[in-house]
Amino acid sequence: MPLRRGFFFWLLPSAVILPLWLLIGWIVSDAGGWALAWVIIIAIPSVFVGQLVLTLLIRSRGTVRHARALSWWDVAGIAAWHVLTILVGLFSQAWFWPLLIGATVVFFAVLWSSLRQLFQEAGPSVILRRYTAPAGAVQPDPSVVVLEERRDPSR
Repeated sequence: MPLRRGFFFWLLPSAVILPLWLLIGWIVSDAGGWALAWVIIIAIPSVFVGQLVLTLLIRSRGTVRHARALSWWDVAGIAAWHVLTILVGLFSQAWFWPLLIGATVVFFAVLWSSLRQLFQEAGPSVILRRYTAPAGAVQPDPSVVVLEERRDPSR
């Protein structure tokens, strides 16, 4: 639970820290001018907006708000995406494109998982069926609900 709760509090700050890391990674790795253009025009805005969208989707679920903790699926997906984003920010010549493609694929998997969990929680959890009496029988009044209290015989 502490790990899931830690990720809950990490979601919002990571929307600023991860894009900042991409800029710092460019400075540290001395990646060149075209890489800086890519970082400023594409990487920073997409990571910032993507993380905000994931944060809103995840935190909008009732179970997450109540427990103030993410699901294990969220933790695994967010952790994988953040690690890949950090590795992309190192601008390694040999691993840049595979890491970027991996980070993009993992982001969309986390997005799909978050949407699926949100719709699953938002859907009905109980199926209500309408009572239909056999032909010729008296129809019960649908506006009346009768609850019977049953006493526990052991008390």
